[in-house]
Amino acid sequence: MPSADDFPTGSVTALGFAHAANDTYAAFLPPLLPPLMEKLSLSKTEAGLIAFLSTLPSLLQPAIGHLADRADLRYLVIFSPAIVATAMSLLGIAPRLLVVALLVTVAGLASAALHAVAPAMAGRLSGRRLGRGMGIWMVGGALGFTIGPLIVVTTLNFLSLEGTPWLMVGGWAASGLLFAVLRRVPARPPDSVVSNSWREGLQSVKPIFLPVAGITLLRSFLVTATFIFLPTYLTEQGAPLWFAGLAVSISAGAGMVGSLVGGSMSDRWGRRLILSTFTVAAPIFALAMLGARDWTLVLVLILLGFAIPPSNVVIMTLVQESSPDNRALANGVYHALGFMSESISSLTVGILGDLIGLSPTIVITAVLMLLSLPLVALLPGGAPTAIDQDYPPPGPPHGPTMVH
Repeated sequence: MPSADDFPTGSVTALGFAHAANDTYAAFLPPLLPPLMEKLSLSKTEAGLIAFLSTLPSLLQPAIGHLADRADLRYLVIFSPAIVATAMSLLGIAPRLLVVALLVTVAGLASAALHAVAPAMAGRLSGRRLGRGMGIWMVGGALGFTIGPLIVVTTLNFLSLEGTPWLMVGGWAASGLLFAVLRRVPARPPDSVVSNSWREGLQSVKPIFLPVAGITLLRSFLVTATFIFLPTYLTEQGAPLWFAGLAVSISAGAGMVGSLVGGSMSDRWGRRLILSTFTVAAPIFALAMLGARDWTLVLVLILLGFAIPPSNVVIMTLVQESSPDNRALANGVYHALGFMSESISSLTVGILGDLIGLSPTIVITAVLMLLSLPLVALLPGGAPTAIDQDYPPPGPPHGPTMVH
């Protein structure tokens, strides 16, 4: 029988794959907006509404998480990639704005369900190596947002906007594979204890809620400035468009490594130490980017991409550790906080970029993230020692899980 220290690589990696498949299709929207605006004669305000509707269901994640702590919602995880793939692939043939709005809302609901349920599953399966599990989960999302735009842009070039429905085949294939791997892996331990009310569940995360909310908000400004507006900044500095697009992939690729390394480091050396380290490192690399040129810029982009994701991984880990019996609810609350923070930061960074330029704006966002450092001191500092593997040992009859 495997010991509690064994790590269920197969099941946790499958959940990371679900994240990758889901976010691959969610990442279709930005490249699809320009041709949709031209086809349907949409204004920028209407395009902004479409983007908003795609993320609005994230506010439902606490409710979905609350339900997931009481019921086995593994099939939401399994079929989310198929639903998101279908909705996003049909955008190319949507005849009017109302249909586009309906499709992105459906995709947003399915994506919100996956993001509320799957990280809690990965966390429970990971046991004492929670940071590693959250790192694998985040790698999946980064991979999806790296390859999704490339897939849809290639499709537009070869098949035109009307050819996008063929892309849904990949999402259904992904769900078929997930069904084979995860159908016997419970979304929650059958004998686990859960609170009987929202109040009891939220009470468990109350001690860390304010510092987590503050860190998440202050971090989101730098993330927005250095990822969402990165191509705009680089083209304003004279970089060719192809390099500006490549820069996003470079940073996202480094982020996959950073997520996995940062999560594993926090298991070994403690959450607060690693969170503090990357809270300082990311702003330093963002400031270095402003003065970097040529090959040094590529190096800085790699370091910046590596340094930003670990803080998200560690915070997600801490949130689950704070509420081991209500992981999905706690995770849903954190993702809802992330949605609100991203909305605020996107608007703020855009306004500042228009008023003072992106370079000074990046400086401001770097300072804001550094200001979150005192909040890190309010969080638990040690590596997990009290949370044991609360799933039964991997393997039959609980599902095809690889253990090493």
